[in-house]
Amino acid sequence: MTDQERHALLTLTLMAAFADGDSGSAEQAEVKRLAASMSQDGSVDAVAISEAVAAGRVTLDETVAQLTTPETRRLAWEYCTGACHADGALNDAERAFLSSLQERLGFDAQTSASATAFTARAEAVALAPLAAPTSEEPPLHEGSMTAEEQDRVILHYAVLNGALEILPESLGTLAIIPLQMKLVYRIGKSYGYELDRGHIKDLLATAGIGMASQYVERIGTGLLRQVFGHGLLGGLIGGVARQAVSSGLAFATTYALGRLAVRYYAGGRQFSSQVLKDTYEQLLNEARGLHGRYEQTIREKARTINVSEILQDVRA
Repeated sequence: MTDQERHALLTLTLMAAFADGDSGSAEQAEVKRLAASMSQDGSVDAVAISEAVAAGRVTLDETVAQLTTPETRRLAWEYCTGACHADGALNDAERAFLSSLQERLGFDAQTSASATAFTARAEAVALAPLAAPTSEEPPLHEGSMTAEEQDRVILHYAVLNGALEILPESLGTLAIIPLQMKLVYRIGKSYGYELDRGHIKDLLATAGIGMASQYVERIGTGLLRQVFGHGLLGGLIGGVARQAVSSGLAFATTYALGRLAVRYYAGGRQFSSQVLKDTYEQLLNEARGLHGRYEQTIREKARTINVSEILQDVRA
């Protein structure tokens, strides 16, 4: 993959994240903040890309034209479908964007059918019910969990999501957010709260945890790490290092979110918006420090999990 193609893939992913039309949303502000973070190594100016996308200075036609192989065009479809589905059901603007994108990608009949099937699976994952635990979890208890049970459940989801991010399947990355929502649901349920998807999305947004921005961060980090390794270190930082970075993000955000949910529901949902944000940032910093301790466990999990089974669990 060329640097031009990586640039185009990041541009299209950001276009998909902004496609819902809510230019003033906190989610899009978070995407722009993440772009600033992704630009720090100097390899690609993700801030300039995000600003150009937000201002409408790039078009689908010119960006898609930079993708010169069937593989990168298919990857563009998967990234953009994931970004549009990251926060749940598509709205009309997102459907229109994906329809225009598919037309410009120029898929043949076989690839078009495969892309349609991928979209259906992505929608099923994004709208997965919250109540059913995954097959590897301990049974869901009606009463409060013990501290030991909380530790086990939070670590289970954090390790699982870290492992999913190591694997190459795009749907594995998309499954991370529904699995995080299942974790919050399970913890809230143990404290006697009946939660729905809207409540959990509001909690995440208030704490500054954007769903589309999480997805963009993982895709962008992977793409920019490839550029960094190729351009500055002669390829020494390659797939393994890039996967480790993305896996660490998935592990840390999931672990911190689980800990935040425990504090929030144990405290009777009385946290202010600022307290939620400050608490999450503190927990996220702590979780980043834990990743090294569990990195080998995550890699062992990645070698044994079956993504199809995990996706079936998410949709169950």
